[in-house]
Amino acid sequence: MTQTSFDYSNLSGRPTGPVIALAGRFLRGVREVQSQVEPYAHEWERHNRLAVAAAGPMWVVLGDSMAQGIGAGAYDRGWAGQLAGSLPNHRLVNLSVSGGRVSDLLERQIPAMDSLGAQPDLVTVIVGSNDLISRRMRVGLSQRVEELLRRLPRGSVIATLPEGRPGADEFNRLLDEAAGAGDIVVADFRNRSIGSWKGKLAQDRFHPNDAGYAGMAETMREAITGR
Repeated sequence: MTQTSFDYSNLSGRPTGPVIALAGRFLRGVREVQSQVEPYAHEWERHNRLAVAAAGPMWVVLGDSMAQGIGAGAYDRGWAGQLAGSLPNHRLVNLSVSGGRVSDLLERQIPAMDSLGAQPDLVTVIVGSNDLISRRMRVGLSQRVEELLRRLPRGSVIATLPEGRPGADEFNRLLDEAAGAGDIVVADFRNRSIGSWKGKLAQDRFHPNDAGYAGMAETMREAITGR
């Protein structure tokens, strides 16, 4: 594979949020996991340039820190990197950013996907957790999700959010409606069969570790296989 002129940053450009910044001052685990954000982004930027220049079916990943692999032992051990082993014929273009929100997909990630010059053969999305952090961020979220669903290619695979957080039920309802209309495919993370997260979290006790990401990759793989 050869390099190409594809120029896209896997960094959001936003400063670290105040809660994470404060926690990082006092909690070593949070600090160590957050130290992965910039180097993992640069690894994906390098990977993407090579993937765009290659041939074969194109798989585009949109989303947040979990697609970046934050918390895993290496940048490609997040759910997207592990799932790539089940899609060996696809070239993975990962446009996610750590801290990504639905607005990031609308403003940066989807336009970058559209600029690739070829219709992706597969699009997968895990996003929404960062949109639920506060009441302020949840304002207008339903409208942003509706726009996201309109702009994604038909048949895109999108993950639901775990239940129990304010706004998650409405987010999931919109995805279920779109799936019922045949517009998208849902990867269901509400399913309790995913099991316990004991031993599957990184040092910050929020992001998954390699084992946690393996379970996420399997849920996404099942959704893709059932398309």
